Amino acid sequence: MPEGPELHLAGRYINEACGGVVFSGGVERSAVSKNPEVPFSSEAYRISATSRGKELRLTLAPLGPGEPQDLVFRFGMSGSFRLCPVAQLPRHAHLRFLTRESPPRALCFVDARRFGSWRLGDAWQPGRGPCVLSEYQAFRENVLKNLEDKAFDKPICEALLNQKFFNGIGNYLRAEILYRLKIPPFEKARTVLEALKDQEQARRKKNPSLTLSKKLKLMRENPDLLELCHTVPMEVISAEKKLFDPDNSDNYAAFKNWLQCYLVPGMSSLRDRNGRTIWFQGEPGPMAPKGQASRRKRAQMKADPKAPIPKVTIHASKRCPRAAAKPPEPAAAEEEEKVADGPRKGRAPRGRKKATTTPALSKPEVLVKARRSRRTTARTGRGAAPTV
Repeated sequence: MPEGPELHLAGRYINEACGGVVFSGGVERSAVSKNPEVPFSSEAYRISATSRGKELRLTLAPLGPGEPQDLVFRFGMSGSFRLCPVAQLPRHAHLRFLTRESPPRALCFVDARRFGSWRLGDAWQPGRGPCVLSEYQAFRENVLKNLEDKAFDKPICEALLNQKFFNGIGNYLRAEILYRLKIPPFEKARTVLEALKDQEQARRKKNPSLTLSKKLKLMRENPDLLELCHTVPMEVISAEKKLFDPDNSDNYAAFKNWLQCYLVPGMSSLRDRNGRTIWFQGEPGPMAPKGQASRRKRAQMKADPKAPIPKVTIHASKRCPRAAAKPPEPAAAEEEEKVADGPRKGRAPRGRKKATTTPALSKPEVLVKARRSRRTTARTGRGAAPTV
């Protein structure tokens, strides 16, 4: 799911892949997209990209007369960019910028789930705070000077998804950050951050003349929560040299090996009040939702190859053969962020149902016997001999 690091890497990919490429003509939009048409056309133009938090801005700059056009993208759950031959356009390429080559290529905004969006103009979305990656000092100050905001009345795991203060942090990043500091996810956000503010003030009084290099050294040796909001995303960016290339098949493996908490076997999980799953280790904290029992995540991403394969019942395979044949991918299993960064609409959080005991005669067997009975009756009615 695209978060701050993925937007940053997408911008890097565009700048490296399109740096010497000349584009031409208009911008093509797919027929099914509900995003706006892009009223731009030029005989020759170049494309560059800049990211900020969970947004990415494309600039279409004509090489001759004409005004540049800016577009600001949000990736939703599955957005990405890809440069490929026009003859091999990927599915769900909802916006396409064509090169002036022969045969032409296209820079495509690919979004299978269509929760991504773009808007015309160069303005970042109002209400988003400074980027945790590129504006760290402003980000830190924005949090610490606004601790009276009602956003910090919530658990720290929910506050970390508030883009007014943590622009670029998403579900997997919050799990990794809290796990490293052993902070219970449902501890009150203000309690966590006020302690951090007190520590910072004490550090300044003790060392008023610290140089920048010494501050960076202290940050690396003993990072606090706000520092990890910067350094953990930076780890994702630097994890693999070719991580920004969407065609590199090693990307997901490298990312999976980097994860310490999110979707990792043995970790516990709960749904927060916005309906999003938080992974953690240890106690959840005093503000954990009532009526929910924490559960341990099964081996989904780092599964044991010797583990037995569960049997598929007749009932399951007939009703949903694809699901029976192929388990859900981790990305599909964790569908937490949709069009907005707020709670999912139309779905109230609720506790998990308790598992019930299986009766002596399972439902699939009852259905099979019922079907046989109906087939027997039909054949008998037509004069056929009944089957045993």
